[in-house]
This record gives sequence, structure tokens and C-alpha cells, in this order.
Amino acid sequence: MRKANVFVNNDLAGVLTENTDGSYLFCYTDDYLGDSTKTAISLTLPKSKKEYYSPTIFPFFFNMLPEGVNKQVQTGKCKIDENDYFSLLLAVAHNDTIGAITIKQILEPV
Repeated sequence: MRKANVFVNNDLAGVLTENTDGSYLFCYTDDYLGDSTKTAISLTLPKSKKEYYSPTIFPFFFNMLPEGVNKQVQTGKCKIDENDYFSLLLAVAHNDTIGAITIKQILEPV
């Protein structure tokens, strides 16, 4: 299981989890939910206490990934399988993204 923090304009909004079976979960933090000035990260993931589940990577996060030649260059440079969307997301969405969202891996102690 791998996890990543999801930030909106450097404010922690929630946690994205990739489960061992390849499914995904997203949940907002209590602090983010409690701040009425903060908006949802996307229309498809409205602010809610519920945990969102998807058998594949959520379309919102998938759309943050590079495509075509850019994807080939990034996966080659980072030595990532082209179908490992979570690793690619972590590699390319941790800073300098288009828009307000950044993704940073949560490194858990071994």
C-alpha cells in the first residue's frame, strides 16, 4: 500500500492511497473539511467525510499525468513502468504542476 498527501495551494487537502490490489482511496483531512473557505479538489471528488473508492486511479489524478512522448520521456528518465500510474503521479506532480494541486508521497517507516 502506498500513500500520498494531496495539497491545494500548499494546504493539505487529503490523502490518496493505492491499495495492494491496485484500487484507490481518497479522503479529505478533517482540517480541510472543517474550513468552509476551502473548495473541493474536483467536481468529481466533492468535500465529504466519506472515503472515495475507485478500482482504478481516479480520473482527476489520471488527468494530471503526462501523455505521449512526454510520458515516455518521464517514465524512461524515472525508470517507471508506463502503466504504474501512482509512481508516475508521484514523480511528476510533487511540484510545479499546472493548477493548484500537488501530490507528495508519504514515506512510512519500515
